[in-house]
Amino acid sequence: MEERMFRHCVMLRFKSGITEDQKNRAYEGIRALPDHIEQVISYSVGFNAGSRSDNYDLVVVGDFASEADYERYADHPKHKEVIADLIAPIIDSRTAVQYVLEDH
Repeated sequence: MEERMFRHCVMLRFKSGITEDQKNRAYEGIRALPDHIEQVISYSVGFNAGSRSDNYDLVVVGDFASEADYERYADHPKHKEVIADLIAPIIDSRTAVQYVLEDH
């Protein structure tokens, strides 16, 4: 069976009262993950542009050669470290979706 490109999208909502430094440290930690995890093909991290106050605060979109590569990313110690140390303490909610890229 042919493996297809796999996309992971996650959106985070920050807790009220966290500092800009906490937000920026989380952003930089997430943004650096491809430097540590070779399975990442494409990676984008961004703050909400602010046009809608009910939107989530931060989004991550990552592309992988296969679902198995995504699972290696998700289970990677550096990924788990960033979540535990920089993300989990400052988020109020998280939502995510993963899907196969049909065009690739």
